[in-house]
Amino acid sequence: MSTTKFLLPEDRIPTTWYNVVSDLPKPLPPMLHPVTREPVTEADLGPLFPPELIEQEFSTRTDVDIPGAVLDVYRQWRPAPLVRARRLERALDTPARIYFKYEGVSPAGSHKPNTAVPQAYYNKKAGVERLTTETGAGQWGSSLALACSYFGLVCEVYMVKVSYQQKPYRRALMETFGATVNASPSELTASGRAALAADPNATGSLGLAISEAAEAAINSGGKAKYALGSVLNHVLMHQTIIGQEAVLQMELAEDYPDVVIGAAGGGSNFGGLALPFLREQLRGGRSVRAIAVEPSSCPSLTQGTYEYDFGDTAGLTPLAKMHSLGHDFVPPSIHAGGLRYHGMSPIVSALKDLDYLEARAVPQTACFEAGVTFARNEGIVPAPESTHAVRVAIDEALACRESGESKSILFTLSGHGHFDMQAYLDYFAGKLED
Repeated sequence: MSTTKFLLPEDRIPTTWYNVVSDLPKPLPPMLHPVTREPVTEADLGPLFPPELIEQEFSTRTDVDIPGAVLDVYRQWRPAPLVRARRLERALDTPARIYFKYEGVSPAGSHKPNTAVPQAYYNKKAGVERLTTETGAGQWGSSLALACSYFGLVCEVYMVKVSYQQKPYRRALMETFGATVNASPSELTASGRAALAADPNATGSLGLAISEAAEAAINSGGKAKYALGSVLNHVLMHQTIIGQEAVLQMELAEDYPDVVIGAAGGGSNFGGLALPFLREQLRGGRSVRAIAVEPSSCPSLTQGTYEYDFGDTAGLTPLAKMHSLGHDFVPPSIHAGGLRYHGMSPIVSALKDLDYLEARAVPQTACFEAGVTFARNEGIVPAPESTHAVRVAIDEALACRESGESKSILFTLSGHGHFDMQAYLDYFAGKLED
């Protein structure tokens, strides 16, 4: 069998993050202050973020240096492998060449530590004692808990209640890393209490969990800051280490993707893979089809409106121009809890508006079907979020079988499903609904 795994040596880990803002055809619309509706300033974000992350959020520099302390942690699992899925290709009887960039090798089991580590580092450097955050499925919460343990920070997580109940092992992982985990909505914040007063049985949403985490940071007297796992510019920038490595690894494979695919909830995983490939296209070079895949039950890119909206339910955070279903949207209780956010990254939204990427919405039963097919051929059980990318990669490969084209397909397998086996049990039992 020909080579299936393409590994970079440790000394080829990228030492800068790529900032796509510098290459966009037109400037991103500014975030707006939630009260004045004027463009947000760096000072406005001071209660939420440390200075260096705020600077990165507003930066137009193309390349931003990765601090040495962050690279030291990255070396635990980076460079992450690029794998050609030859067994899947044979099972599908497709002439397509299928590759996946596997981010499940991180200590937390997903791509999320790529931004959790630098966020914890910059907060520690600024003298912050505690970080508050939200999490859906728990991938982000466990990653920030891990990063906080590395840098000696207290971590407080507001976990969407339906996932808190569905995914006890992800909660246990966060607590193992030292975090305190609260089911959201909670009685700990005004935002949570208001939601419970309106509906004592509220299952929660990422927007509401963001409200609670942001409120806890704002009311901490300066001792805490807030950390976000997706959506914001600096978060997508940190994740571009995925795509930068993949560009180098595709060179090792002597191939180049015709299609790049990523699951999309807030946009960081998809952007992390796609943006370094889109860089060439934005600069007039080689083009790729970039496909962002979202759940049909939370279709911000395919059915949302491209407009200004709050990033949270209570309206505590700045407004961003993004594809949104509305900040009060409460999605169904699907197992892909990390893809249940009402809005999409402003960067991803702008690229969609400019026709640099496609969006596709898929139902969860079709995603789990693809996840099982992938596991039985490649031996990795994907997280429910990752099955969305697997589904569309398989669909693209099957289209190649019909057309006879030998396209190169690359997707991010953003996390493993070892803590999500109840979801697979529900799928096998026929309990999942679309």
